[in-house]
Amino acid sequence: MLELLGKLTDLLSDTLYSPWLWVIVFLVAGLDALLPFMPSETTVMTVAVLLGPDLAMLGLLVVVGAGGAFAGDCLGHWIGRKAGPRTLARLQRNEKGRQRYEWARQKVHKHGTVLIVAGRYLPGGRVASALATGSLRFPFRRFAILDAIGVTVWAAYSVAVGFLGASQFADDPAKGLLFAFAIGLLAVGCGEVARRLVARRARHGGSGVPDPRVSAVDGGETDQAPRRNAVVGGHGPER
Repeated sequence: MLELLGKLTDLLSDTLYSPWLWVIVFLVAGLDALLPFMPSETTVMTVAVLLGPDLAMLGLLVVVGAGGAFAGDCLGHWIGRKAGPRTLARLQRNEKGRQRYEWARQKVHKHGTVLIVAGRYLPGGRVASALATGSLRFPFRRFAILDAIGVTVWAAYSVAVGFLGASQFADDPAKGLLFAFAIGLLAVGCGEVARRLVARRARHGGSGVPDPRVSAVDGGETDQAPRRNAVVGGHGPER
């Protein structure tokens, strides 16, 4: 594993100052807003590890990564706004896609700021938030301001994690990459745990918006429960 990463870092190190590398960073960060399998965060972290202590180039990486992410988010918002329900229906062909969109649709009315800024840290959250805010006619000017904040924080965080990996393993970029990836996975895991705890508290407390990934499994039992209780309690219709 380390040997393979070592060869990869050697290959990428030769292209660090090529303009094409920065074009790739921009495109991957942007396309991730529409294609969630694009490794935008991994790409930014990898380049940050290879740049090491070069603060000027790290600053440029923040700008390029944030710029690409912002462009992709605006494109996703525009698609949601212009294409509307027909495109959304095609994008929600599987159960996960429908649940993520429903989650974003409900959240956007109450927590639009948090959704736009922090939704990108959840799996598929960036795609769902851009399409939902667009299709639900969330004001574009406000979206752009909030998204600019969100992508800047995201890019700075990704670069900082890569820089930390490089500083810990200055003589071995491969180990630095592994270290940065481990921190990134830990951060995503903590975010998912926090989301589940908040959703569970909202359900038990009777406030907030239920998580569709849970409510969809319930199969609408909320409407059926009173009927069952009424029958069990002997309160059915009199004959």
